[in-house]
Amino acid sequence: MSPLMLLLCFLLQLIYSFYFCSSSSAAAATSTPSAPFNSLLPSDAVSLLSFKSKADLDNKLHYTLNERFDYCQWRGVKCVQGRVVRLVLQGFSLRGTFPANSLTHLDQLRILNLRNNSLSGPIPDLSGLPNLKTLFLDHNFFSGTFPLSVLSIHRLVILDLSRNNLTGSLPVRLTILDRLNYLRLDSNWFNGSIPPLNQTQLQIFNVSNNNLTGPVPVTPTLKKFNIRSFLRNPSLCGEVVDKPCRSAPFFDSPSSAASPPTPLYQNAQSQGILITPPPQHKHKKVGVVLGFVVGTLILIAAVLCLFAFVKKRREETETESKATKCTIETITNSAANATVSEPDDSSQEIKLEKEMKVLQAPKQQMKSGNLIFCSGETELYSLEQLMRASAELLGRGTIGTTYKALMASQLIVSVKRLDAGKTSITSAEAFEQHMESVGMLRHPNLVAVRAYFQAKQERLVIYDYQPNGSLFNLIHGSRSTRARPLHWTSCLKIAEDVAQGLAYIHQASKLTHGNLKSSNVLLGSDFEACLTDYSIIALADISLEDDPDSACYKAPEVRKSARRATPGSDVYAYGILLLELLTGKPPSQHPHLSPPDVPDWVRAMREDDNEEDRWLAMLIDLASICSLTSPEQRPTMRQILKMIQDIKDSAMVENNKRDAHNGYS
Repeated sequence: MSPLMLLLCFLLQLIYSFYFCSSSSAAAATSTPSAPFNSLLPSDAVSLLSFKSKADLDNKLHYTLNERFDYCQWRGVKCVQGRVVRLVLQGFSLRGTFPANSLTHLDQLRILNLRNNSLSGPIPDLSGLPNLKTLFLDHNFFSGTFPLSVLSIHRLVILDLSRNNLTGSLPVRLTILDRLNYLRLDSNWFNGSIPPLNQTQLQIFNVSNNNLTGPVPVTPTLKKFNIRSFLRNPSLCGEVVDKPCRSAPFFDSPSSAASPPTPLYQNAQSQGILITPPPQHKHKKVGVVLGFVVGTLILIAAVLCLFAFVKKRREETETESKATKCTIETITNSAANATVSEPDDSSQEIKLEKEMKVLQAPKQQMKSGNLIFCSGETELYSLEQLMRASAELLGRGTIGTTYKALMASQLIVSVKRLDAGKTSITSAEAFEQHMESVGMLRHPNLVAVRAYFQAKQERLVIYDYQPNGSLFNLIHGSRSTRARPLHWTSCLKIAEDVAQGLAYIHQASKLTHGNLKSSNVLLGSDFEACLTDYSIIALADISLEDDPDSACYKAPEVRKSARRATPGSDVYAYGILLLELLTGKPPSQHPHLSPPDVPDWVRAMREDDNEEDRWLAMLIDLASICSLTSPEQRPTMRQILKMIQDIKDSAMVENNKRDAHNGYS
């Protein structure tokens, strides 16, 4: 054999040995979780595993790598020719940080979606993603300032940093992202002025709920958006937000100081005193005052009528029929043709007719009100279609009545009609601002608010429909008085779901639930627990006499002083709800016990064997500390969630050991 052939054979053998060793090393690197990432793995796999190591502290992403290109099959990952082009990890409950030098090496990435997680810390340098077009980092706990590295991603079309803890000013160079058509920076702590955005393709824009100041630049782009895009920035002013700015320095000159009205007006403004503005605007103010007086008189008359109606309805018996279906138009037509002499109020059909007759009002007011969709939601239906939907009475709540609405398109939603008498304390503008904030909340354990409507005294809130009823029905509805409470593992799962939802409300917004009870916990399609009616009670004037069933969930500090709900009072209600879960007894049947006596009472209600006693004891202890009288001694929802996850992890380890001992591993 010639020397050339010998050399060629040697090279081929060397290449084969190198490839075989590389594959073996890759398998070894992934088989040992604690081993460092092998440099011989594909760079995209290294990036994903590096991200997981810091951002997934609870191991929600079960990524395993046995073959070189397994990472392209991982959840949320999409590849083209072996390169990651899409990473969508929305709502995975990821907890940790977004590590630098991890995903930032995915230079072919087009879409990055990390929304609805619990990631914290600063947003790393993203300049290594030149092909990125969509970036969703909203609904997390990111801190620090606006990530300036984003400005170098010139292909960016969608940018959403809303619902985080970002601070500092917005960069003026934000205008260089000329392809943007979606920009949401709302619900952070940004300050300073709004850049003069001039992107002609910008269609969705929101900077509400920050600390922005000064006049909003009057650019063709920003003039396209209504005031809802700028709400809850008290110091914003200008033509775009229809709020006059304070006088410019020019008006503080000596020549203008000689005019008595101007300094007086400016001095009053600086002290927060309302003074009639300069005379040239007097005719406008007179019109506003007259309109306000007329509107107030109409409002008073409407409230008196509605108060009489509500008082009469409360005097009726509270028993209701099972779910009875009918169209709203049929009900309103039959109400219009009713004779003067009313049938006996004990008739169930007539009672349902009375309950749903009130929905005729929105249909008559369609021209004076609009159905407003929340948080950039797609407008899947109109108010006209909603009013024509067949309706089914689901039940009465603290501040309104809820219906299941089935539209002609087969879309099902839940419609809550708010009690006009109880919510009359909230102005139309305050209602809109509040619903905008509530409508932005998105979490797997919250029933999403999709839209709302108001016209005169009529207010509707539209939610996703949950098919499996409420937690109240699960605990009490079809269970006999001798039935045993839910198994402790089911209690733990529901407790974790509720804690996830409450922790998100407290940390991702400045809101509270305020009305937590088992009837306001609904069961989703996978029987996950989802909170509903969150933050709605803040719109109403509710006394404990109005809703005695909810009084037992109220924290002592709220009951005694009629204070508004706080995160601490939500924690108290959570503790009562957990006891209801563990015992199967409604709060009205809970005895007044000192904390040391609670475990014995819970065990007496459950009659469990002692096999799982230690895990049950942990849940009882958690319920006890949540329902302590002193709000300062109660844990936060974040701490509660950590305790529940510790209980779950301990139980899982114990069960694995037991299975291994019994030969099931």
